[in-house]
Amino acid sequence: MEYHRPVMLQECIDALAIKPDGVYVDVTFGGGGHSRVIASKLTTGQLYSFDQDRDAEEQSKKIDSAAFTFVRANFRDLKKYLRLYRVKEVDGILADLGVSSHQFDEAERGFSTRFDGPLDMRMDPETGIPASEVVNTYSQEQLHKIFGIYGEVKNAKTLAGVIVSQRARQPIETIGEFKQAISSCTPRGKENKYLAQVFQALRIEVNDELKALEEMLEQAAEVLKPGGRLVVMSYHSLEDRLVKNFIAKGKFFGEVEKDLFGNEKKPLDAVSRKPITASEQELLENSRSRSAKLRIAEKR
Repeated sequence: MEYHRPVMLQECIDALAIKPDGVYVDVTFGGGGHSRVIASKLTTGQLYSFDQDRDAEEQSKKIDSAAFTFVRANFRDLKKYLRLYRVKEVDGILADLGVSSHQFDEAERGFSTRFDGPLDMRMDPETGIPASEVVNTYSQEQLHKIFGIYGEVKNAKTLAGVIVSQRARQPIETIGEFKQAISSCTPRGKENKYLAQVFQALRIEVNDELKALEEMLEQAAEVLKPGGRLVVMSYHSLEDRLVKNFIAKGKFFGEVEKDLFGNEKKPLDAVSRKPITASEQELLENSRSRSAKLRIAEKR
């Protein structure tokens, strides 16, 4: 199975400003596109790549480099695992928050609206609750909130009501059953976009993605050396807002804190004020690059 080429690969690598003897972390190994390039630029340096996905672990075996270590873990456990490898500080951390398109291409993982399969969506199929459990057990209020906030679904309240009344007749276990159950809410002619938003919301909830991202960003700021780089690529506004706020203020909500002298208390400085977006050429070649925003920060 051929993995996709990562979005803005060159821009991500350039942003890390790689030193051959530096220590780097790729917290989203995926198909290994970034890790392969980073490892090739290291001499005495080290690269630690995180992913909780068993397919990613298989892919990682293809990287034959003494500089490379694969860590099968969620990136929210960044500090814990770096400690296990006796790593106190790192020169750069890269996060590409797009779900690997490989996961969408496997029917049994239940990420894709294109196939029928179990309604699952867990990044690590060995832990947590599948999407079917969210759909069948969450209250109407909880569902309304998830679809409204995580999916930015316009008719989230109606959608939640329809799910609750449909599941009362029979449990919703597969993608096909789910699409059928919500067909009355799905706008004609915009089915794909709508389903993508609905599925995104479920995926974020099932994998606790936003909380995990917050935890990873806080730990990243702690383990970076002064001058070290944090490079994050996000694909939807919820993630981008968390990344942007954390870089700007050192926190996710509210205003930046200041010390007695009026200096801002925050761990990072933005390297570029605006996010970097894909080139015209890449937009033509890769539709996934349309929504990508790349932000770069440096440890103070």
